[in-house]
Amino acid sequence: MNNRRTIGYGALMLAFLLVISGCGSKSGGIVEDKINVMTTIYPIYEFTKEIGGDEVNVINLLPAGVEPHDWTPKSQDIVNTSKAQLFLYNGAGLEGWAPAFLKGLDKNTKVKPVEVSKGVKLISSEGDDGHGHGDEGEAEEQHDHHVDPHTWVSPKSALIMAENIRNSLVEIDPDHADRYEQRYAALKQKLEKLDESFSSQLSGLPKQEIVVSHQAFGYLARDYNLEQYAIMGLSPDAEPRAQDLVKLTKTVKEKGIRYIFFEELVSDKLAKTLASETGVETLVLNPVEGLTKEQEQKGDNYFTLMEKNLQNLTKALQ
Repeated sequence: MNNRRTIGYGALMLAFLLVISGCGSKSGGIVEDKINVMTTIYPIYEFTKEIGGDEVNVINLLPAGVEPHDWTPKSQDIVNTSKAQLFLYNGAGLEGWAPAFLKGLDKNTKVKPVEVSKGVKLISSEGDDGHGHGDEGEAEEQHDHHVDPHTWVSPKSALIMAENIRNSLVEIDPDHADRYEQRYAALKQKLEKLDESFSSQLSGLPKQEIVVSHQAFGYLARDYNLEQYAIMGLSPDAEPRAQDLVKLTKTVKEKGIRYIFFEELVSDKLAKTLASETGVETLVLNPVEGLTKEQEQKGDNYFTLMEKNLQNLTKALQ
């Protein structure tokens, strides 16, 4: 009798554990019977989920509300990535920690690292980007210019990134190639539509200059003929010099700029100071590096945030 009760209790516990862990056996987020993909930033995570569908388990390394420039991996991230099939990272210098991270993976790992920004024509920028590139023999030239890593902020670059994600999934899991192709085609269509909206709505506006809190909009500016003036450098931690702020104040007045853009994951203090000094207003321009907790709960995604960006740009450039 006692024995039967124990068996019954054990079966109940097992059923309960299966329910809370979902389908497939998991180990720290890894699902045994799926293609496990580790991603570093939110846009790559979103595109991979859209293309991967049910065949893929995607784990994003960055938690909600965290600025990617401030983040470094934990030991659990190394454990999970060692067990995954794909590690999709942006590249272009965004993840300064990536080379050491990949060296630290389990020596028997089968994970394939893929630089998702490959094929995007990269932009070089002056000033410190704060990404900590390590000393890959590039230290000399990096004092003068750095690569702008914020490729995904332009739908034109996002299209190239989505294609790289599709290719990596097809290569790692050819059995489901048709499904990946189909879902990629749907995502491509949405990105092309977004690109068309940006092109058509921004082309006929009276102004082209945008003042932003950090230099994250280089690709957007290049692809849609805008001119970006940034309070801070490529990293939101790079403090501006007094003379830069004086120059920027002058630019705002001379160009008749009516709005200064700030972003949710970065302190808005400098943008608001500059706005009050020049008598202009502030608006949000989101570099879509990650979602805030509120945006996550609201069901926001790359497309809703980019559409909001387009509305705010249209308003500011009148």
